[in-house]
Amino acid sequence: MANSPQQPLHDFEPQHEFFVGIDSDGCVFNSMEVKHNDCFSVNVVKHFGLASISRQVHQAWDFVNLYSTMRGTNRFKAILLVFDYLRNMALVQKMGIDVPELRFLREWTEVETKLGNPALQTAIDSASGEKHGELSKVMEWSLGVNESVGEIVYNLPPFPGVREALQRLHGEADVIVVSATPDEALQREWIEHDIDQYVALIAGQEMGTKTEHLTITTKGKYDENRVLMIGDSPGDLKAAQSVDAMFFPVNPGSEDTSWAHFLDEGIDRFFSGQYVGRYEEDLLTQFQELLPDTPPW
Repeated sequence: MANSPQQPLHDFEPQHEFFVGIDSDGCVFNSMEVKHNDCFSVNVVKHFGLASISRQVHQAWDFVNLYSTMRGTNRFKAILLVFDYLRNMALVQKMGIDVPELRFLREWTEVETKLGNPALQTAIDSASGEKHGELSKVMEWSLGVNESVGEIVYNLPPFPGVREALQRLHGEADVIVVSATPDEALQREWIEHDIDQYVALIAGQEMGTKTEHLTITTKGKYDENRVLMIGDSPGDLKAAQSVDAMFFPVNPGSEDTSWAHFLDEGIDRFFSGQYVGRYEEDLLTQFQELLPDTPPW
């Protein structure tokens, strides 16, 4: 366990009565569109030779990662979903484009929970032949994404209200970042804007799934209705529900309004024990109506 990427999660000890987990991309930072449009999908086109269907790649990638119930999916699962959609597009079929199946990547994502580059590299090191080649290409793509993020995504401040919310929570709740983003990017972005001082831990994809982050840090450590997850995707909601936590949605497209509402009412309801019930139900109903599960094409 000493060398486990999850050791910081196991070492975490409550300092307060309340706990708040916060997602990062699209929740704290307005980084979803720039990362997915200018970093992820362009590298899919580049590394998998899909220039002839670039428009369709962007369309499928944006649907999966920004505008559907799959929003917030880990990158390695996302590329599988995108390629599945591409193979079923009429125009792609008509053009005879060979969209990779990525069979070995699919098998890896079904057994690995720490879906990040370090775990992928371990899989590559133990692979040979076709499997080694496929996973190596996926790694080239993933590293290309990280390089693009490092070059492009900066000077991107938190949404209005985030800093104030963190300051309100600080000293009254244990706050950690619960994210599927690589640790390097999380550390850089939170430190750049001097908001890392308000969180006890920054947990990224190398530490496992969001459900694992919350399970390890909260299970058996906090009383009922003392744990809250703040997020912008159905995956964040699912992670919260897996540990019986409450959920505050940052609605895609209305992030400023969501944070203002959290400051005006949500945070006080959380601390006063008036969050669960009709109030949370109304928030979830509005949130779940925003993202479709069927593509528009």
